[in-house]
Amino acid sequence: MGKIGLNLCAVLLCFVTSIATSKDLRITKAESVGISSERLARIEPAMQRYIDSSLTPGIVTAIMRKGKLVHFSAIGDMDVASKKPMQKDAIFRIASMTKPIASVALMILWEKGYFQLRDPVSRFIPAFGEAKVRIAAELASETDSLEEPRRPIQVRDMLTHTAGLGNNYIGDVAAYRTHMTQPPPKNNAEQIARLASFPLNYHPGEEWQYSSATSVVGHLAEIISGQSLDVFLEDNLFKPLDMKDTHFYLDDTKGGRLTTQYTPGENNQIIPQDPGSKESRWITSERSIFSGSGGLVSTARDYLRFQQMMLNGGELDGVRILSPSTVSLMLENHTGGLELWLPGPGMGFGLGYGIVIDRGEAATPLSQGAAYWGGAYCTISWIDPEKELVGLLMTQVRPYTHINIRQDFQVLAYQALLD
Repeated sequence: MGKIGLNLCAVLLCFVTSIATSKDLRITKAESVGISSERLARIEPAMQRYIDSSLTPGIVTAIMRKGKLVHFSAIGDMDVASKKPMQKDAIFRIASMTKPIASVALMILWEKGYFQLRDPVSRFIPAFGEAKVRIAAELASETDSLEEPRRPIQVRDMLTHTAGLGNNYIGDVAAYRTHMTQPPPKNNAEQIARLASFPLNYHPGEEWQYSSATSVVGHLAEIISGQSLDVFLEDNLFKPLDMKDTHFYLDDTKGGRLTTQYTPGENNQIIPQDPGSKESRWITSERSIFSGSGGLVSTARDYLRFQQMMLNGGELDGVRILSPSTVSLMLENHTGGLELWLPGPGMGFGLGYGIVIDRGEAATPLSQGAAYWGGAYCTISWIDPEKELVGLLMTQVRPYTHINIRQDFQVLAYQALLD
């Protein structure tokens, strides 16, 4: 374990006995935990500029420090056309912010002795033992060839996006999408079987590519536990942590709390894509796929509770989910010096989280060892053990690469720190 890991473990162990989180998320005076309330007041005007420019609908932001909620804001609209105001208990599509949750699910089973991180995935899903690596042709007229992987795909590779799996960004994108979606898979097992049959983009452990690997993580949790992922998460995470609004699918709008989701239209002005009504696909879809890569909806409150549990070293309100040692391991950098093209320079990847390994190179306000991930609908959350901080932003626009709202919020969170 490196220096960052040793320091992180010490911080986490200290937190276990010193932090408690109120279930009702009452606001604490910011100065009592070393934050300027005057500087926190800069957050809403900065977020409002995005809303006023019709680049995003409503926004919820929250900051916790030392287990205390010091900022919790809801501005703009849940649905722009009806001018329905954003609520603090609004339900958001969190997409890839599902990944840390699915990763924790698998690590719960690791703690129970069911597998080792270096175990081959084929021990549980034999089809991955037959995987071959695609060798790209040098000329357009040639056909790609296949070769044996230099080593088996390990469980850890799936947790770190180093398994060799294809994705929607790199490789034969059109073929991959067609292969994975036509016709739609009937369940997680069929979806992962398709994934296992597709050639690997690279040799396991030798590159980092963002992929559907966390869907495999979720299915591994199903195979090992004997439960579907939704049931396993409900029993082992959501109920114990009182995350009552986190689900793969909804029966209804939960009293109108489901937000409308938008996409950029002409001049990047937002237009609705998925309604916050009973016609939302999170209500109408067939309930057969429980995606560890990105299937959940949640609220700010629920996700804060999950993140605070991780920051506490695996415990919240007297309920222990993981040991401090396991949390520390998850928040280590497991990708060495591999280039992570999506998080960018200065970033590594742990078991389910992106990790800041060089904040200067990353040009981020987050501390060394901070862990984070975001979602495709422009949500993001992070935990910072050094600063004892949890940050969260929720909005609903996809894609969002034309705006810097998530980065702006991080800067605004850290400029308010007094120590």
